[in-house]
Amino acid sequence: MRARAFECRSFWSAPPIHRGRFSFGWYVAFVIFTALFPLALESAAEDFHAGLLYDHFDLTLGAGQRTEALGPLFYDEQKEDETWQGTQTGLHTLAIPPLLSLTSDPITGMKEYDFLYPIMTYDRYGEQYRWQFCQLLSFAGGPMPDEPTRRRFTLFPVYFQQRANNPDANYTAVFPFYGHLKHRLFRDEIFFVMFPLYGQTHKHDVVTDNYLFPLFHLRHGDGLRGWQLWPLVGEEHKELTTITNGFGDVRTIPGHDGTFVLWPFYLKERSGLGSTNPESQLISLPAFTIVRSINRDATTVLWPFFSRVDDREKKYREWDLPWPFIVFARGEGKTTSRVFPFYSQAHSKTLEDNFYLWPIYKYSHANLPPLDRERHRIVFFLYSNLKEKNTETGWYRQKVDVWPLFTKRRDYNGNTRLQVLALLEPLLPGSHKIERDYSPLWALWRSEHNAKNGANSQSLLWNLYRHETAPDHKRVSLLFGLYQHKSDAQVKVTKLFFIPISKTARETR
Repeated sequence: MRARAFECRSFWSAPPIHRGRFSFGWYVAFVIFTALFPLALESAAEDFHAGLLYDHFDLTLGAGQRTEALGPLFYDEQKEDETWQGTQTGLHTLAIPPLLSLTSDPITGMKEYDFLYPIMTYDRYGEQYRWQFCQLLSFAGGPMPDEPTRRRFTLFPVYFQQRANNPDANYTAVFPFYGHLKHRLFRDEIFFVMFPLYGQTHKHDVVTDNYLFPLFHLRHGDGLRGWQLWPLVGEEHKELTTITNGFGDVRTIPGHDGTFVLWPFYLKERSGLGSTNPESQLISLPAFTIVRSINRDATTVLWPFFSRVDDREKKYREWDLPWPFIVFARGEGKTTSRVFPFYSQAHSKTLEDNFYLWPIYKYSHANLPPLDRERHRIVFFLYSNLKEKNTETGWYRQKVDVWPLFTKRRDYNGNTRLQVLALLEPLLPGSHKIERDYSPLWALWRSEHNAKNGANSQSLLWNLYRHETAPDHKRVSLLFGLYQHKSDAQVKVTKLFFIPISKTARETR
């Protein structure tokens, strides 16, 4: 122990002279830096670049400027929109990833504020707004077509409240005790008392009274009546009715009949009554399912093991053994050969969907003029290549993802952007909030190209190295801006430690 203690004391007490040399060296460097830095700032007041500590530059893919500081931890971006009235100030973003981002567009009145997205967000479009915390606590409001103000407060799933200028639109609900909702949870109206003891829902003209949901309900509506004591017995009948839409056109609503006993062992239903294609179903799961209509017949024995479909409207026949694992379909409307997970080949006149050793490789193609959409995937999102083309103009956009290594995209104008790494972008494609709030944290390499003006930019390790090429200038910055070179139509300048060491004027002709 003494020897070990002696070694420890020796370790901490041995290098005083080395610490002195180390401190003296840093002291000299600090004095030199303090003396030279004001000169550097004076010479670079209008063009200061310090790599990942601070950088300011023009956007490559559009009009505007961007300022970045402290690596990925701060950026301020101002885009400009070119309109027929001239260039206007457009989308502005101030962000401290991943803590917060503040985005606004004075042209459209849009505002998006994110705090540790998606934990807390505030979105505003014109006078419509919504604030939420973990999708559980939320405030929302704004004008509606028929009233100037409507406000909502939700503490999901306990408390729901709405207040509006029209008293008929007001509601309050405290779940599960008592409440009234309007246009929530996919229903026009909901009323409940001590749910699930009693609950009433309205959807279009259908009113359903639930007692001990989902065991017993009574249902009525326009030409409709029904009841059920689930899963023992139930029946429902609807007559042929008509409805007039907003354009004054009369539309026919077909009728239906349905009965079940000991669900799902016996179900019988007739639908489309009064239409040109009435359909009947007889179901006793898992023994059999029989569907008959003018356009389509389907029979299943020992569901889902053996099924046969004869679709006369879409012109194909299908055999499932069992669905969806072994499927064969032949006909003008559909051709499919599938033995899951080994292979599948399915196509129609407009769609194609194939896979081999699912999920190792999957291919899909949709030809829906003027859109032509093609996608290759390997193991879901490990590799994805998506291409969408306008068949009339020939323009296309493309996105290639190799998770988590990189993401590369091309827009319809030919502009391209490459980012290395990409931890979330392939998993949540098209999420501009992920790109705004999280992408800067792991974007070790960024490369952008503007097809319209030929501008290019490359950035490594948050501008520790940055290279720009634009129609009016070229610029290189390296190692916190300690080395910089810039050339434009008037002059070439090289800086070392922020001090110009070479400045050459270009000859004008």
